[in-house]
Amino acid sequence: MNEAVELEFAAETDAAFRDSLTGLYSQGFFRIALDREVRRARRYGTPFTLAMIDIDSFSEYCKRFGQARGRGLLREVGVLIESNIRDLDLASRHDADAFSVMLDGADARSAHIAAERIRRAVEARFPEGPTVSIGLACCPRDAASSSDLAGVAQDALLRAKSSGKNTSFFYDSQEPTVSDRPKVLVVDDEDIIRELMEAVLEQLPVDVIKARSGEEALSIVEKVEVDLILLDVMMPGMDGYQVCRRLKRGDRTRLIPVILLTGLDELEAKIQGIEAGADDFLVKPPHHAELLARTQSLIKSKGLNDNLISIESVLFSLAGAVEAKDVYTQGHIVRTSQMAVVLGKRLGATETEIRALRLGGMLHDIGKIGVPREILNKPGSLTEDEWQIIRSHPDVGYTVCAPLKNTLGPALEIIRSHHERLDGSGYPDGLKGEEVPRVARIMAVADMYDALVTDRPYRRAMTLEEAVAVIRQTSGEGKLDPEIVEQLVEIVTG
Repeated sequence: MNEAVELEFAAETDAAFRDSLTGLYSQGFFRIALDREVRRARRYGTPFTLAMIDIDSFSEYCKRFGQARGRGLLREVGVLIESNIRDLDLASRHDADAFSVMLDGADARSAHIAAERIRRAVEARFPEGPTVSIGLACCPRDAASSSDLAGVAQDALLRAKSSGKNTSFFYDSQEPTVSDRPKVLVVDDEDIIRELMEAVLEQLPVDVIKARSGEEALSIVEKVEVDLILLDVMMPGMDGYQVCRRLKRGDRTRLIPVILLTGLDELEAKIQGIEAGADDFLVKPPHHAELLARTQSLIKSKGLNDNLISIESVLFSLAGAVEAKDVYTQGHIVRTSQMAVVLGKRLGATETEIRALRLGGMLHDIGKIGVPREILNKPGSLTEDEWQIIRSHPDVGYTVCAPLKNTLGPALEIIRSHHERLDGSGYPDGLKGEEVPRVARIMAVADMYDALVTDRPYRRAMTLEEAVAVIRQTSGEGKLDPEIVEQLVEIVTG
């Protein structure tokens, strides 16, 4: 098979067949071979298995021992892989620290035996680590195209790594690729601490994932939905405080509870942890009962937060559906939300206010769910009755979102009060001056600007200069906050 693929590869490209570092076949060569083998398997029904092999914690190994040792490790693992497969099998370097192997004619059972042979060979060669994780997928059983087969094998590899690494996992379409049990990530550079924590946590219905460094932990949370992180403070390279700050800044990871583990029962260490965004603290080694209790409590809190976020997502979807009723306001809620956030940051708003502006911008018109489409898209003047229906949308939106008061916070004020005016001429409550919440004043300016510069059923979009003039005039009449207006003018004309 390999000679035929070499001829095809040579006809398509001038690139080398072999990877210069490991001596294994190149990724491009392997891709052509995989396509050929998939076609053969579909035509004749002869199975073969794709193995994806990843060196566990390779980046940490290179950081500890240097890039030269890392390249040496790649060469040695390549040799071990090639020496533990048959001549008719085909191995390649897949990317920086991963390998691909096609096991010709191998069904699930024989492929798993081969994968374990490779894994044990690496384990025997490096008794102190590193190790490899292996994901396996069989064609045509698990997938009938080369891209799908690679994706399935990658899923299996992820399962192997999330199950504690140094293992092989065979994709099974009858099982979910990821367990539905809560996942606890234990991050510590000391092997004995990781093993101790895992042994204690086995008493709970959770899956334990382990990482030796902050960098590895951040890599894992990009691939796996984690419900709690037990994070050592004192680690080489990126310490626990740095990792915690990175997690709390990320939109996907900021709500993952983090327990900082420290050998220092000192006030200064806890203050640093609080500043980094930690949710709790434990002194190493933690008392078993305390570890279990705090783990259960924070996982429960994470579940409640996830439910609230799901409800938020439903509201966002509903807000998008409401906006779709009005053919002239497509994209309005996103643009208004973004402008309000920019304004808030320019005005020194707090993190809580910025979040409220983001959420409030997305939800401020959700009350238009009760406004008929023909009124929203009416090209002429509205009747008094129609105008009253339009004016009801802040109150309707507030009523719809009120059950999420604890989650939405000040965003609920935006939904209700974004049409209030400082002179009391706004609606629905006729608030005046400082009675109008600051976040609602910011939203009022952002909302008016976007309305002016976009087409509406009753007029064409204004030019930038015309819109700025109208907003400044409205501010001069005492309806809009002049400081916010001038900040907007600087942004749009800057």
